[in-house]
Amino acid sequence: MKPSLFVVGLPLLVGGCASTLPPDVVASSAAVEQPSARAITYRSPISGYEARQPVDPKPWRRQNDLQSPANGDAS
Repeated sequence: MKPSLFVVGLPLLVGGCASTLPPDVVASSAAVEQPSARAITYRSPISGYEARQPVDPKPWRRQNDLQSPANGDAS
């Protein structure tokens, strides 16, 4: 038989035959007995809306000169 079959199949077979689940998978009884929910508050979908109007583009050459290095060396 192929060795990869044992590498993949054996852990699956042994894991499927396990009688108990690990503690991090099983939910604690306190969480099951006392479920809590957050309070629901209404929030308008347009509450943060800010009206904006289109503007003309600014001159790009001045912006480019402000961003470039002082001595002109890009590298």
